[in-house]
Parts: sequence; structure tokens; C-alpha cells
Amino acid sequence: MNIYVVILNWNGKDDTLACLASLKEVSTPHQVVVVDNGSIDGSPQAFSKKFPHVHLIETGKNLGYAEGNNVGIRYALKHKADAIFILNNDTIVTKDILEKFLSRNAPIQGGKALLMEDPFKIDHLGGNWNGKTGRFELVGANAPSKEWAKPITMDYVCGVALFVHAHVFKAVGLFDPRFFLFWEECDWCFRAKQQGFSPQVCPEAILFHKKSASFTGGKPHTTYFWWRNRLLWIKKNCPKENLTSIKKEIFRDYLHTLKIFILKSLQYPFAKKTY
Repeated sequence: MNIYVVILNWNGKDDTLACLASLKEVSTPHQVVVVDNGSIDGSPQAFSKKFPHVHLIETGKNLGYAEGNNVGIRYALKHKADAIFILNNDTIVTKDILEKFLSRNAPIQGGKALLMEDPFKIDHLGGNWNGKTGRFELVGANAPSKEWAKPITMDYVCGVALFVHAHVFKAVGLFDPRFFLFWEECDWCFRAKQQGFSPQVCPEAILFHKKSASFTGGKPHTTYFWWRNRLLWIKKNCPKENLTSIKKEIFRDYLHTLKIFILKSLQYPFAKKTY
């Protein structure tokens, strides 16, 4: 099987180098595509020097997570990929991860990502849509690593490590570029389910994920994209009959988020200068 691994990089040189080093030890033959999203930290030069076998694509600007990965997916499909493994750059994979995905032979699979800083805990596996709250309920978040030992099907699988057979992308299409950051895999998996594909977790496909400081801690730009894309997902995919029931939940969540930001701005006035 012709497997392409797609890694998106944006000023994450050190993390991506470590990820590429772990992929070099993977037993199953594969090609690696690194899409650099307009980095200014010398990433492209470092990748070309240390891993000359990697297919490097430079976009010249930050296209966002969804469209940046689309660039790599298109490249893989153009080069007759049978399967595409979309992998976060801040991960370390195990040697047999591709072998484990192939053994399940499911068209859409997510890996079992453990926290790099606490490998006895699961990051999260994916989630299921809750039409009453207007949110995806996370599955396996911070659970002990020994749990969730059997394959499980859910509404979306975590995009940290997404293994997809090429014919699924051809049928479903690529990520919606409007989801610049966050919710893109939720939207894509939802569309895939509508066409009869079932996203599932492969519990034997182990990797370790570094929780990026850029995407945690309630920073303004991450909160903005999370909220924006949640509303975009609801507008695009939520049945109209469910909209009335979730309006109160959305408003309550929004007030809670606003309260946190006000408290933080009072506690950390220097943040106003930054954001």
C-alpha cells in the first residue's frame, strides 16, 4: 500500500524534527510530506538539511490548519496514495503505528494519542455530538492509558493522528478551509458519516502528543477560533429542529467564556498590550 504521511508545520521546527525522527523508525514503508505554512523560524532549511528524503512544500503564508493539510493531501492524492496519515507535528509515533492501522483495515481511523508529559493518560480519542448542548462530548479525555483498549466508533476521531484511505477523501472531499483552526476534523468526519463511513479509533496505534502552549490556556486567538468554528459547524451541520434547544446552552457557554476573559484582563493587565 502506498502510504503518505502529511505533517503541517508553522514555526514548530524542533517539534517537527523530533516527529520526523520518530517516523524514520517506523517499520511500514511510507512517504512523508511536510507542508510549511509560512514559517519564519528556519524550519524549511532545517528539514531539507536533516531529512532530505522528505517532500517539502512551502505555502509562503499561513493557510490555517485545514487548508494547510489540504495542500499535503492533494499532493499525496496526485502521487497515487492509497492511504494518507495526517499527523500533528508535535507528536512522537511508535514504530508499528502504520502496521496497526493497516491491520484494522478501516477507512477512517484515529490513533490513541497519549500525553507526552504524562504517558499514562490519554489526550482524547474523539467525540460524539450532543444535540442538546451544541457541543461534542469528548471521549477518553485524560483517561488512564490502559482504558479504551478496543476499537470504538464515534462521530469524529481526534485529528492529531488521522489515518484515511484515499478513496474516502475522493468521496467526501477535503477539509473545509473556513475552519482555519479547530473543528475541522469534526466537520470532515460528520460529512464522512453522512456518506456511510464510520470513524473509529484504533487503540493499538499508539503515539505521544505534546500539548501545545499555543493552543491552551484560553488565549484570545484560540478562543476566538474555537467559538467561531463552533458556530460555523452548527450553522453548517446542525439540524434546524435542534437550533432552538441549544441556543440557551450556547449563550450560557458564551457568558462563561466572557467572564473568564474579564477576570483574566483584570488579573493580567499586561495582556491587553499583547492582545
